[in-house]
Amino acid sequence: MKVANDLRIAVDIGGTFTDVVLEEGTRRLTRKLLTTPQRPEEAVLQGVRLILGDAGKGFGDIAVFVHGTTLATNAVIERRGARTALVATEGFRDVLDIANESRYDQYDLTIEKPRPLVPRALRFTVPERMDVHGKVRLPLDEAAVRELAKQLRAEGIESVAVAFMHSYVNPAHERRVRDVLKAELPDLWVTLSSEVCPEVREYERTSTAVANAYVQPLMDSYLARMQAAFVTEKFKGTIYLVTSGGGLTAIETARRFPVRLVESGPAGGAIFAAQVAARAGEKRALSYDMGGTTAKICLIDDYQPHTARLFEVDRAARFLKGSGLPVRIPVIEMVEIGAGGGSIARLDALKRVTVGPESAGAEPGPACYGRGGRHPAVTDANVVLGTIDPAHFAGGSIALDIEAARGALERDVAEGIGLSTEMGAYAIYEMVSENMASAARVHAAERGAVVNQYALVAFGGGAPLHAARVAEKIGVQRVIVPPNAGVGSAVGFLAAPVSYELVRSRYMRLDTFEAAAATELLSEMSAEATALVAPGARGLPMFERRVAFMRYVGQGHEIMVTLPQRPLTEADTQALREAYEKDYAVLFERHIPNAAIEVLSWSVQVSTEAKRPEVQGKAGTAPVPKPVGRRPVFDGRSGKSAEVPVYRRESLPPGSVFPGPAIVAEDETSTFISASFAAHIDASGCIVMDRKDA
Repeated sequence: MKVANDLRIAVDIGGTFTDVVLEEGTRRLTRKLLTTPQRPEEAVLQGVRLILGDAGKGFGDIAVFVHGTTLATNAVIERRGARTALVATEGFRDVLDIANESRYDQYDLTIEKPRPLVPRALRFTVPERMDVHGKVRLPLDEAAVRELAKQLRAEGIESVAVAFMHSYVNPAHERRVRDVLKAELPDLWVTLSSEVCPEVREYERTSTAVANAYVQPLMDSYLARMQAAFVTEKFKGTIYLVTSGGGLTAIETARRFPVRLVESGPAGGAIFAAQVAARAGEKRALSYDMGGTTAKICLIDDYQPHTARLFEVDRAARFLKGSGLPVRIPVIEMVEIGAGGGSIARLDALKRVTVGPESAGAEPGPACYGRGGRHPAVTDANVVLGTIDPAHFAGGSIALDIEAARGALERDVAEGIGLSTEMGAYAIYEMVSENMASAARVHAAERGAVVNQYALVAFGGGAPLHAARVAEKIGVQRVIVPPNAGVGSAVGFLAAPVSYELVRSRYMRLDTFEAAAATELLSEMSAEATALVAPGARGLPMFERRVAFMRYVGQGHEIMVTLPQRPLTEADTQALREAYEKDYAVLFERHIPNAAIEVLSWSVQVSTEAKRPEVQGKAGTAPVPKPVGRRPVFDGRSGKSAEVPVYRRESLPPGSVFPGPAIVAEDETSTFISASFAAHIDASGCIVMDRKDA
């Protein structure tokens, strides 16, 4: 069967739903089905078969399959990873407990730190030592490593992280440990910190290596099963995985470094929101992605999502930096909270309504799914309020039981605080909207941004239902709900470039700058990144970005400075100083004249071009649309229900204008336009809500 060059499929596995998108030329088809948590590939294969049937195609017609998943993140949060051990330099067994010696809340005497992925009993050490320059101070004791292999076998260890002091400069000892352990235990998974995170700061490097080792058996076996199933189905195309940094990587790389996938689904969502913002001409956009399990907020400036080099998984305190497990990888920067459609609502000890982070997931799901769930979730609240049509949820593929939703709400929330069922549902709606608004305020404030100067781009199955209320709370004047909002992350996958970024530490001061050594390191990194990207680029032009992470000597954190795409020379010293001081002054208003500057790490990113959509012109005027019906929606502020017009999204042409309150229904989600907003359909088919009082 001939492979069609332009048929591409993207699949996003979430905690509750698996989203599937097919693109062929200008045609786009979508599917949404429940995730199968025990064997995620089953929902993937089922969804791909269904959407290929819709398109009249087969597996052999797929040219590119792009996949993103939150499986790695969920495995860490739910502690469902492999039985993992850590091997450290003798004397450094407790790096994970000592961490960086800081407290995320200085005044909390009962502070709770996240539980390490490897308990102390499974942390081992061996004699060896490298110095900061990579010179051997104490040779590796290989006999001790062989004895350690016996302990690992006795403990039933499946995966090992090896993190030695200063291995980012010289990885020889870590590599030798891998060779010895694999010779003794051939089925053991081994992660080296010098490969997964070759950077200074031993706590972050160790934590990243441990996280990779913890999820690797799960992710490797899952990806192997999925790849084998595709081969059985006569798939002849290319499989890519979406990384946390928003690029595509080969399945072999993903199986080796699954820690790079911890935020792959949300990264696709940020790419999708950036594309929507570009078409709308909104240089400042706030990406709001709410699915079945979590909700994510990301700032977008000049059509580019903010990026970072450190991400925290499983935060003990929702909005406090330092309360999670650090993973040092290139990542699109966002805040993520347990506030999705499946998030469970309950009363705490003080009879306050709380929502999440626990989720009903896909099994058993919210009470209204009729799959055994007995506790009310956010989706149950929306069904009772009337913002979701039970008969057409997920395109009619899931029939919702409104009486089951009402029963769960009465039992767990409303009765305990003396409210009606509808008012209990509204309390849940308000709490989840406030949680998201708080996350947006904190995330913007940490970056010096004024949140109400941004347009809100809402997508995912839940965000369009809550976006208007969140916007009211944070003062946003415009909300954009794009087409295919319910499967936005999967759509974003198809716009991601094939990309890979390497970061390595090599200390160097500008006053003794070693241009030849820096150029040699950058060239090695460029060759390695290019080798990973070239097969996926399939002949497309590749672009390279080189960066140095610099700071004043003695400071604690670095600033990213872009480097020229050529060999460095001693004459570049002054230009690097000027570039650093310019960026430093942007952050801190002034630089420090004549202060010594040092480089800690270097980065090389090789990527194909990510095309930015052109700004769409204004849509013409369309006739005032006629609603397909009306539905009672409960308003907690007035304490009563009101009949609200319901429109089908596919029947709203560009230029359509209609006021809130209103509901726009589609197969993947529904958009609720509150009374504070007036809506219109723009030239690209987005629902645009503007504040009436703006």
